[in-house]
Amino acid sequence: MIDEKQFGREENGILSKGSEQTDTLRRRAEDIFLRKAAGMPKDLEALSPEEVRQLVYDLQVYQIELEMQNEELHRSQRELEASRARYFDLYDLAPAGYFTLNESGLILEVNLTAATLLGVARSALVKQPLTRFILPADQDIFYRHRKLFFETESPQVCEIRILRAGAAPFWVRIDATVVRDVDSAFICRAMMVDITDLKQSEEALRKSAEWMRRALGATVQAIAVIVETRDPYTAGHQKKVADLARAMATEMNLPANRTDGIRMASAIHDLGKISVPAEILSNPKKLTALEFSLIKTHAQSGYDILKGIEFPWPVARMVLEHHERMDGSGYPQGLIGEEILLESRILAVADVVESMASHRPYRPALGLDPALKEIENNKGTLYDSGAVDACLRIFRGKGYKMIG
Repeated sequence: MIDEKQFGREENGILSKGSEQTDTLRRRAEDIFLRKAAGMPKDLEALSPEEVRQLVYDLQVYQIELEMQNEELHRSQRELEASRARYFDLYDLAPAGYFTLNESGLILEVNLTAATLLGVARSALVKQPLTRFILPADQDIFYRHRKLFFETESPQVCEIRILRAGAAPFWVRIDATVVRDVDSAFICRAMMVDITDLKQSEEALRKSAEWMRRALGATVQAIAVIVETRDPYTAGHQKKVADLARAMATEMNLPANRTDGIRMASAIHDLGKISVPAEILSNPKKLTALEFSLIKTHAQSGYDILKGIEFPWPVARMVLEHHERMDGSGYPQGLIGEEILLESRILAVADVVESMASHRPYRPALGLDPALKEIENNKGTLYDSGAVDACLRIFRGKGYKMIG
């Protein structure tokens, strides 16, 4: 970015240097004249030939000195003019628009690039309010930043849309700094850059990400349906767990993207059950130790299926850890406390509550109250304290109802 202040300082420096040289030369000439005039006789005819020759010699030396000084002045003037031309070329032809505003928002000065961006002759911009060129819907943004700018004297950055005759509005980024003019009044030095292409790229990326999110959601839902087809007695379990885990994550003030990841993983957390024989999943009798050991493999099986898929969240790890417990008594890895991902701890609580509250092949539903009592009694021992507190708040304090 071209530093306007830098070139302004360069120009001012050369102007100051030229002025100082002129003053110095004039003082020197006056001193020399006064010294010589004091020693000169009033009657020039009384001068001896030798004195006349000396006077002529001195005059010739002074003439040469003046010519040299004159040449030095001309050289300084040429340097100044070259510097000014260089400054104005760089200022006017810079790839960014530069302009100066007063506290009222009136344009005091612009470069050619800014005039081209606004589609108006530079001379016609002076004393015009910049808001004349700002899209009405974005003017509040500009006013807010301008107010902060002059109140705090701190740099401000804003992105707004600009109007241009005969063309669609376009996006610009304005970087502004505050300085004082020669009268010590505050003025705004600002740089304007067209960011329309960047905004269009961001919008295209946002749409692509949204499409990918929907496609991913549809894929996850398809996987969930496959799992529930294998285990009809738990049909809807994953969907209910996903909604409860989402509500808990929101209550815990997790970022929206992280909450989406928990919801996605919860919707397929029992994916590994497709590797468990269907007769075990639907067995209405109490499971034998062997059958239960087979059931317990579903967390690892689900992880093995998902680990090669590049989700934007640690979905495979959440599926692997959703039966871990805070005291290390869970499976398959026996992790303890913070070794378990927070998302996995939230999923574990949601899974326990929904499982206990719902019907299973080997027992009737235990009900919501016993389920909440279970996590409350084992808070900090088996289940994450923050996740338990969030679950209790949404059920008891906010009237959360599990989806049907």
